[in-house]
Amino acid sequence: MCGITGWISYDRDLTGEQRAVDAMTQTMACRGPDAGGTWLAGHAALGHRRLAVIDLPGGVQPMAATADGRTEAVLSYSGEVYNHRELRAELRSRGHAFRTRSDTEVVLRAYLEWGAGCAERLNGMYAFAAWDPRTQELLLVRDRMGIKPLYYYPLPDGVLFGSEPKAILAHQSVPAVVDAEGLAELVSFTKTPGHAAYRGMYEVRPGHTVRVRRTGVSAHRYWSLAADDHTDDLPTTVGRVRELLADIVARQLVADVPLCTLLSGGLDSSTLTALAAGQLAAAGRGPVRSFAVDFAGHTEHFRASDLRPTPDGPYAHALADHVGADHRDIVLDTAALMDRDHRARVLGARDTPDGFGDADTSLYLLFKAVREHSTVALSGESADEVFGGYGWFHQPHTVRADTFPWSVVDLASSFVGGGRTARTALLDPSLVGKLDLAGYRAARYHDALAEVPHRDGDDPTERRMRELCYLGLTRFLQILLDRKDRTSMAVGLEVRVPFCDHRLVSYVFNTPWAMKTFDGREKSLLRAAAQDLLPRAVVDRVKSPYPATQDPRYARALRAELHRLAADPNAPVRPLLDERTLRAALADPTGDRLRASTELVLGIDAWLRRYDITLEL
Repeated sequence: MCGITGWISYDRDLTGEQRAVDAMTQTMACRGPDAGGTWLAGHAALGHRRLAVIDLPGGVQPMAATADGRTEAVLSYSGEVYNHRELRAELRSRGHAFRTRSDTEVVLRAYLEWGAGCAERLNGMYAFAAWDPRTQELLLVRDRMGIKPLYYYPLPDGVLFGSEPKAILAHQSVPAVVDAEGLAELVSFTKTPGHAAYRGMYEVRPGHTVRVRRTGVSAHRYWSLAADDHTDDLPTTVGRVRELLADIVARQLVADVPLCTLLSGGLDSSTLTALAAGQLAAAGRGPVRSFAVDFAGHTEHFRASDLRPTPDGPYAHALADHVGADHRDIVLDTAALMDRDHRARVLGARDTPDGFGDADTSLYLLFKAVREHSTVALSGESADEVFGGYGWFHQPHTVRADTFPWSVVDLASSFVGGGRTARTALLDPSLVGKLDLAGYRAARYHDALAEVPHRDGDDPTERRMRELCYLGLTRFLQILLDRKDRTSMAVGLEVRVPFCDHRLVSYVFNTPWAMKTFDGREKSLLRAAAQDLLPRAVVDRVKSPYPATQDPRYARALRAELHRLAADPNAPVRPLLDERTLRAALADPTGDRLRASTELVLGIDAWLRRYDITLEL
């Protein structure tokens, strides 16, 4: 996995802009700790930082294709293409010669053969930029599910682009300005495809290409979820899910570096670990290595809740024992979670204050520890969105809610008035009113509903559940994928997400809801497809999300940080806060009452300081 960046300017010669391109490229060093390079010629400058995973000596970038002494195309690429072997064979049959084993060269040659149409032939997670000196055009491409990020910033005479906003913000012409819409996007816990918090910056939407010409910038959709008839019966459907998963995992176990799985003991990660264990053993590459995150004293002092009924530890150990995994727990304490350097590194990875708090920091620390042993990890993201695992798929009040279902709990906990919720409780009501968070969320929700593909003849239940699945896959999942990409790439760890394979996503998306819940539980199809691989305790375990620390010292430490912020009259976030609610939070001896909002406010303050943000509200 890698970091990419670049600059296209049709009105100037960029060969003298090495320093500017180096500065943009250097911001991506965390994504690519193994090597870096730039390519400058005429109106184009491309930068690349490399995390070497396949063909370590051969995949150097930016990679150029030449013929008769003329450069035909230059590629800066981030990702993994899991069908690169088949594509290599097809391209060879069409006359292309290869000098490396890398999937990078396959993507470069695919561009030369099919142009923008190459995206439709790739199976994987990727974001890349292809500069074509022959036509003086740049093509930006992002994978179907949006696993790998890619941003761009149109200029009067071209464009800037990068894997992360920080690469674009490093350019001298880009101010870090956030307006009301950008701040609303950040604090409302929505994820609008194509939106970036910074004014003038955009995200390449999943399943889209962006073409940059002298005449301007244009976007094109090459893939989206479609409404197709599902004709397979239940046994055939279960068998097809298992067949797809086996093929997906086999493809994603290919690496020239140490590989592992992230194991929580839930159905999703346990299924991946079990499949990986079997395939690695069959190839003589076992045992599978697995890692889990835990908190000091968490299992011993666990307090069950409706959201998290069981701790992960015992189930992760049961699965590891069952498949013979080489398993390690990464145990974190409050001091590590509150360490200012760790929190600063998370913000530096994320580029925005997303308010996940300890969940972000613990994920970063997990990946940091994993990276000492492995370069690639398989993770269970999107299984809940694909198979219907979250509570909101099954609770009548969330199914019926006229909003994003994951926001219902937050909205229900609004107790401070002024339209504020558990996340925004500390914000000034006048600011919340100016941002019109409720209106912003409603508008984004109805925009998403308008995209949902439906089949003629669907009954109301099937129609609504299709909508919820679409919302999860195109909105909520994007929040999780961004979080996982940034926190893993901050330490140079490549995280692969097998459940995001578009073949599996499309197949299950069109499976009737009654079939997805045929046993009366969440994720019925996945459970049926994997039950012979897993111990009974794991098969029967009720869904439990990513863990959060229950150590009361953590909430008290947050309150102490809030005290420090309140004592600083020059804290940049102070004008955004409601002083009365702030005093109430400071008076809470536990620090737990406004924990979510405290995390968000501390993050915003650190962000405003570090990125020198100009708020134009």
